[in-house]
Amino acid sequence: MNAIDRPSRLARGSVDMTHGGGGRAMADLIRDLFHRHLGNSFLDQGNDAALLPAEKGRLVMSTDGHVISPLFFPGGDIGCLSVHGTLNDVAMAGARPLYLAAGFILEEGFPLADLERIVVSMAHAARQAGVPVVTGDTKVVEKGKGDGVFITTTGFGVVLDGVEISPARVRPSQAILLSGTIADHGVAILSKRENLEFETEIRSDTAALHTLVAAMVEAVPGVSMLRDPTRGGLAATLNEIARSARVGMRLKEAAIPVKPDVRAACELLGLDPLHIANEGKLICICDAGDAERLLDVMHGHENGVDAAIIGTVANDDAYLVQMETGFGGSRVVDWLAGEQLPRIC
Repeated sequence: MNAIDRPSRLARGSVDMTHGGGGRAMADLIRDLFHRHLGNSFLDQGNDAALLPAEKGRLVMSTDGHVISPLFFPGGDIGCLSVHGTLNDVAMAGARPLYLAAGFILEEGFPLADLERIVVSMAHAARQAGVPVVTGDTKVVEKGKGDGVFITTTGFGVVLDGVEISPARVRPSQAILLSGTIADHGVAILSKRENLEFETEIRSDTAALHTLVAAMVEAVPGVSMLRDPTRGGLAATLNEIARSARVGMRLKEAAIPVKPDVRAACELLGLDPLHIANEGKLICICDAGDAERLLDVMHGHENGVDAAIIGTVANDDAYLVQMETGFGGSRVVDWLAGEQLPRIC
């Protein structure tokens, strides 16, 4: 493919089985689309495995598959989401993400123009985060055997000595912080999927959180627990932590930030924001004496301006997450039974 016909081929063409066959068509796709947008010195090595420099610290690794529907949604797409999701999983260990690997499963017939749009978004997200995609793989399946594009990303990072983030360090009387409003991502996906229209566009909160985590850990190296509340939302994530740490949690409903339009959409659809996925928020558990300092740090970061202290860790042999409601009563915040919104990430 020469420089003249490459744009027209991408604009009009689609994925076919030869793009996964290991021949010239596959080489052209990798060179003219993936490498063109994702290229860096590590990809330039041209090997099946990237040779990477050693780093001081303990290695952190996480992998995540992305099967979201629709592929494009208000505030993002599967490309940037695949970068953000994996970077955040690495960051929740208190680590500095270093590298990404990406695997694409493409369905025969998928428009090359849409694939390029996804790869461009992915490249922008990786460069904005300062974390390169250093190796990858592409496979093609027959039409009807996939759903356009599936992406798996693996992230590598390092965590410095002295930083120990684990449910084992969660204990009663500690504070629970949330970095911002919940349910933005899930409601944005649902509105696009069901062609729902609201007075204002609800946009996904998808974002890379590693720089926020770095600022928090620098200010308070003794942070006990970090977790991003993705599938299952805030409710599932807090229940997971409570069970792992063998503690209870007490939340204040009035302290949990929810955007008015998101809350209105949830009420209209009969959904609980606590159970809806997020892609750009984190939960932090720390000693009560460190909570205000961490809150100041979070408020000073673009991804933490709406951060709030939402509750405390408690002694509870049943490991229950309970919430003080706006009416002065209390209720148990339980796991969601079943899947509220499938294919959300």
